[in-house]
Amino acid sequence: MANRHLSRSIVLQSLFEWDFSGKPEDLKLVIDRDIAEFAPGHNDNAFIYELAETVQRKQTVIDDIIQKAAPEWPLEKISNVDRNVLRMGLAELLFGDREQVPPKVAINEAIELAKTFGGENSGKFVNGVLGAVYKEIGEPGKEQISVSRAKQNPVMTEEDLSKIPIEHKAGAVVYAKHDGVIYVALVHDVFGYWTLSKGGVEEGESIEEAAVREIKEEIGLDITVSEKLGEIEYIAYPPGIGKVRKQVTFFLGKSEYQELVLEKGSGGLDRASWFQLHEVVDLTVYDDILPLIAKAIEHITKTD
Repeated sequence: MANRHLSRSIVLQSLFEWDFSGKPEDLKLVIDRDIAEFAPGHNDNAFIYELAETVQRKQTVIDDIIQKAAPEWPLEKISNVDRNVLRMGLAELLFGDREQVPPKVAINEAIELAKTFGGENSGKFVNGVLGAVYKEIGEPGKEQISVSRAKQNPVMTEEDLSKIPIEHKAGAVVYAKHDGVIYVALVHDVFGYWTLSKGGVEEGESIEEAAVREIKEEIGLDITVSEKLGEIEYIAYPPGIGKVRKQVTFFLGKSEYQELVLEKGSGGLDRASWFQLHEVVDLTVYDDILPLIAKAIEHITKTD
């Protein structure tokens, strides 16, 4: 795919010039000039224009994601090269065609561009940011395919599903009472959604034990599990692994009301917060977890 690597290099060069000059010129004119100078006769121009247009069209969303994935680095403090490599990588990772550009390819290509055109630590920096974002792509409502939807696909048979390895995860709708008011603890991801704290099940653990441990590790709460709320199952595509069926079991968990401490290095998450029950309905939440939260609230209001 040498042509694609050259195409991405041209997009990066054009974005660099466009960004450096304050964007007064039509980006397409910059691209036309760079193609003529660096790749006359290049036969992959459609890909160049499409990728650059995606970066330009989605820049506000992409820049917001960069800031949430690397909060210690204000956008203006990130070098021009690294900033635009990240924009390109996220454009392909989040908004590209996975059949044409698998996530692993998008990430690796961005890292290589950073190493080639950036500074000594650019490759590690880009890898860290894209890696943090990629950890969240398997979330319900994002780039994964729900198993229920896969079953409706005439190409995906029950036998096909049975061949996909299963990864078990556990989480909880966590609540606490403070001054007579009930609160629910949620975590916020780099895509702008509030969601439920969860994580993988370790060898030898029960699902309940995993939920208790993960909540403690991710947001610092000791919880008591009271009942199972339900499950979410979806197909994700971890780079270098292939398809994985992720089965997430959620419980109702009660804790003391105390400060939430988000685990350092929680890839894709940028904060955690308590919400009163009436506040939850106004939050941006993934469709898949809404029934779980609703069931939890129904149970909480009956028992507390």
